[in-house]
Amino acid sequence: MAQTLVKKDDDIDDEDYSPFLGIEKGAVLQEARVFNDPQLDPRRCSQVITKLLYLLNQGEMFTKVEATEVFFSVTKLFQSKDIGLRRMVYVMIKELSPSADEVIIVTSSLMKDMTSKTDMYRANAIRVLCRITDGTLLTQIERYLKQAIVDKNPVVASAALVSGIHLLQTNPEIVKRWSNEVQEAVQSRAALVQFHALALLHQIRQNDRLAVNKLVSSLTRGSVHSPLAQCLLIRYTSQVIRESANSTQTGDCPFYDFLEGCLRHKAEMVIFETARAITELSGVTTRELTPAITVLQLFLSSSKPVLRFAAVRTLNKVAMTHPMAVTNCNIDMESLISDQNRSIATLAITTLLKTGNESSVDRLMKQITNFMSDIADEFKIVVVEAIRSLCLKFPLKHRSLMNFLSNIIREEGGFEYKKAIVDSIVILIRDIPEAKESGLLHLCEFIEDCEFTYLSTQILHFLGIEGPKTSDPSKYIRYIYNRVHLENATVRAGAVSTLAKFGAMVDTLKPRIFVLLRRCLFDNDDEVRDRATLYLNTLGGDGAVFQTGEDVKEFLFGSLDIPLVNLENSLKNYEPSKESFNINSVPKEVKTQPLAEKKAPGKKPIGLGAPFAGLPSSVDAYDKLLSSIPEFSNFGKLFKSSSPVELTEAETEYAVNVVKHIFDGHVVFQYNCTNTIPEQLLDNVTVIVDASEAEEFAEVASKPLRSLPYDSPGQTFVAFEKPEGVPAVGKFSNMLRFIVKEVDPSTGEAEDDGVEDEYQLEELEVVAADYMLRVGVSNFRNAWESIGADFERVDEYGLGPRDSLAEAVNAVINLLGMQPCEGTEVVPSNSRSHTCLLSGVYIGNVKVLVRLQFGIDGPKDVAMKLAVRSEDEAVSDAIHETVASG
Repeated sequence: MAQTLVKKDDDIDDEDYSPFLGIEKGAVLQEARVFNDPQLDPRRCSQVITKLLYLLNQGEMFTKVEATEVFFSVTKLFQSKDIGLRRMVYVMIKELSPSADEVIIVTSSLMKDMTSKTDMYRANAIRVLCRITDGTLLTQIERYLKQAIVDKNPVVASAALVSGIHLLQTNPEIVKRWSNEVQEAVQSRAALVQFHALALLHQIRQNDRLAVNKLVSSLTRGSVHSPLAQCLLIRYTSQVIRESANSTQTGDCPFYDFLEGCLRHKAEMVIFETARAITELSGVTTRELTPAITVLQLFLSSSKPVLRFAAVRTLNKVAMTHPMAVTNCNIDMESLISDQNRSIATLAITTLLKTGNESSVDRLMKQITNFMSDIADEFKIVVVEAIRSLCLKFPLKHRSLMNFLSNIIREEGGFEYKKAIVDSIVILIRDIPEAKESGLLHLCEFIEDCEFTYLSTQILHFLGIEGPKTSDPSKYIRYIYNRVHLENATVRAGAVSTLAKFGAMVDTLKPRIFVLLRRCLFDNDDEVRDRATLYLNTLGGDGAVFQTGEDVKEFLFGSLDIPLVNLENSLKNYEPSKESFNINSVPKEVKTQPLAEKKAPGKKPIGLGAPFAGLPSSVDAYDKLLSSIPEFSNFGKLFKSSSPVELTEAETEYAVNVVKHIFDGHVVFQYNCTNTIPEQLLDNVTVIVDASEAEEFAEVASKPLRSLPYDSPGQTFVAFEKPEGVPAVGKFSNMLRFIVKEVDPSTGEAEDDGVEDEYQLEELEVVAADYMLRVGVSNFRNAWESIGADFERVDEYGLGPRDSLAEAVNAVINLLGMQPCEGTEVVPSNSRSHTCLLSGVYIGNVKVLVRLQFGIDGPKDVAMKLAVRSEDEAVSDAIHETVASG
């Protein structure tokens, strides 16, 4: 019977066609039996290997038996002389990664191919052998590999060099013996050989700074012909310039002339790599940037999209540090706004926003308006962030920029895009007072059509803080109350809270707020009704005794200085009784995840991660433990216990970590010890502490550990006295001392006699952060204002060169040991300024708030303004002393 033939394209209706669609492992393994046929069909065998490779790369797991059977079957294909099939065999063996026993089977065939007269066999055999062999076999074929490196055939030489790059990670000593051959290969006329040889030679010498300098110095004289190798050399040259300690200016470096000369290279990749390297040099001046900027400007008008993209992305980065140097390219970049490649257009727009002046803002806004509808959300977010920065740079233009944000927020877009716009408007309202009224109205208009519950509640919360402070707060009430009727329960509850805040802050609106809150009592949601009832009673609108204005404001606007997770755990553990729940009993310190929870499953934790029976890691548990020890019972209330600090390396015979317990006048070191040797019992375990570098500390007590059997954690303690209430710091040396007794493996009993022994531990430091509890606040602004400026201390500091602004922020946070608030520990990428808010409780239970303002001063130097408010003048001064000395 004749069958109708159907074209493939018609059959699948333009869907992507895959020749591997629907294949199954079992069926392919059955097909693999063709490898055993007496008369091999090379084409059929290649197809089966292709299917096996597809399954492996899709994550299909082969059992040990299946993998072994396939491997042995594939090795039989070495008898075929078909070149295409032989290449597939090489790839299959590499992917299967046979075990040491199986490697022996195929080694002889591969070594035979490695000395073959067919160059393709030699090159691929070298790659496979170096992939599957161990160090023992590598020494046997080392002579052949050295010969291959300097082979006249570039394919063979490149295969040996690439294999050397991989082997350097596992057998560095063997590969380092090939330096002479690799050095000879660097002079090769073959482009890829020179590229791979230079890469390998640099990796061999990378830990020897002087050797790298000599290598770069010799090659910059013009012996590199390959464009790829030239790009590598440019990168190594810029690395040497960065690491050079003798040169303070880029122009003084002998290698800078080489970079500038590479800008005239005939290969575009070399020209771009050079321009990018010059722009990324630290301390580069505008004069030194000019040649690179000129080259990148030429690339902006290239017919190749990849060159246009590379140029505009590099100029975008340069604009962050040297905006004036990029202004000459503005005309060329304006033409890229209409580029078909949206990535190029977005980068052009954001660069223009960074380099434009105040007079060009309106023209740019007109161009961006038509542009925004054609790009994806991820690009729109970049544009929004650039507009926010521009508005902060030119505050007088806030009206047109705010109107632009208000218009685009009504267009279609995802959550992250809308959130970026809302965040930008909020920042502009906070930083530009003149923008507050219009910005709040824009948010009110947006909330009427907002489809995201989170954004609606955040806007309502912000309205409750800023709205009552405006000249006419009543105009926002309509927008807020509409949410009570038209939104879901979560947003309605947020609207009720916002109305209450207006009632507390604006006396003239209070009667109107009472009426609106009473209407909310008939809502069908429990939380909405409960909030309305609570706020009516709080504000005195339901016949209740009216509280003082300060009490109401503290209730509505005050910060909850208790971590919500701690409050939740305390409420879960609370057992109803005659005594009501006491919120003061909730721990205020933010607990980080124990390291033991982060360990991979299935591994038995030792040392730092080892859990101690009956010893939960909380301040209350530590307090009970220490108060039960007579030597420490009169130290008073425990202020803080640190996270465990490792004093030994992993996998050593003794695992020791220490917890620092801070009291007002004492510090107790709790050494958690684990014996990991089954044949030993440790008796009379103590830690000898040398406090010669901690002058303010004096040892007053210790508690040895009587016995430490195998894999049974125990604790020994050492206590020091320090000046009361003073955040004393110092460094302590530690020596573990004990008596070793041999244990009979058959009976498990230890010998009566033992030998005294010692084990050196790592040093331990008590730092300023140990005297600070990480305690967050829910509303930093209100907490800051409530503390007041009586004991505020403000000063500026230079933090020196840093790799990034985020590194500087994290360094100060760790130095002070305080809790970041409102997510301000996260620094936006490419940001040149940042504000970080911190809170904590200092020893003596003194509340402390810190406002850090960071800025990049020069190419890499970071400057910081530190403002501290606390309840004690001495504490504010102590925070500044910590930063000044840190």
